[in-house]
Amino acid sequence: MRLDGIHHVTCITADAPRNVDFYTRVLGLRMVKKTVNQDDPTVYHLFYADEQGSPGADITFFEYPGVRRGRAGAGMVHTVDWRVASEEALDFWEARLAGEAQRVTRSEGVLSFEDPEGLRQRLVVSHTSDAPLLAEHPEVPAEHALQGFDAVRAYAVDPEASRTLLEDVLELRAVDASSWEARGASRGGLYVYDEPPADRGLSGAGTVHHVAWASELEDHAAWHERVAAVGLRPSPIIDRFWFRSIYFREPSGVLFEIATKGPGFAVDEDPEHLGEALVLPPAFEHLRAQLEPVLTPLPHPRPWARTG
Repeated sequence: MRLDGIHHVTCITADAPRNVDFYTRVLGLRMVKKTVNQDDPTVYHLFYADEQGSPGADITFFEYPGVRRGRAGAGMVHTVDWRVASEEALDFWEARLAGEAQRVTRSEGVLSFEDPEGLRQRLVVSHTSDAPLLAEHPEVPAEHALQGFDAVRAYAVDPEASRTLLEDVLELRAVDASSWEARGASRGGLYVYDEPPADRGLSGAGTVHHVAWASELEDHAAWHERVAAVGLRPSPIIDRFWFRSIYFREPSGVLFEIATKGPGFAVDEDPEHLGEALVLPPAFEHLRAQLEPVLTPLPHPRPWARTG
């Protein structure tokens, strides 16, 4: 029983329209679901991924309009790494992100940047045989497109405190003293610790809320039992309609989720039109008339593909 890499990374935004513009127009991702936070349905939950909405390429955002900008600190993920195919892809992105992103810096095999709200991300040249998870965009050649997640990097005061959970319970493979790989049948993803800054972390816009690891549906209950057996008090298994979720904090403080790889985002939308309309899980559909007036109006996520 293995976790199949990173399922998704969920972050916080204060400005959903700007968020849509950056992740679809600039980064070339596809919005694959426009819905609401199921724990607070008065705010959006926006999902961006590859063309199919695959686990492993799915960065998501809760919108809390006007919330203050956050700051990553101990017990928080501070950087999200994406795979790209080559140094030529980094050349493309270095030029494309100029004037669109903040703090764009280049080193061998890596391009670092921050989104408009300060969320730090890196593009890294891939050295894996995992299938690339690509979105289609008229301005982003397929050979340069983002290929899915490579890693998440977190701040930890004492990485050793988490080693037993990561290696013995979640069965991540130790790469070195501060990094581990979750590798399943089809994908892998790294979890890396860095020394935290002196300043205390603050949740807010531009920060990561949690990282989710991918599970086969048939293994999900067993993962819940494993986590509970070591005293981490996981949430019940929660049906999110498009996947099922278990939440718990790992010993270094980072909020983990174990999410199933299905049913997927096409169970209630035409795959050709994912993310174009507000979609509510069946348990929330009765709230539509109350929610639509309070949610922020958003631009069409794929204006170049719009018809009619």
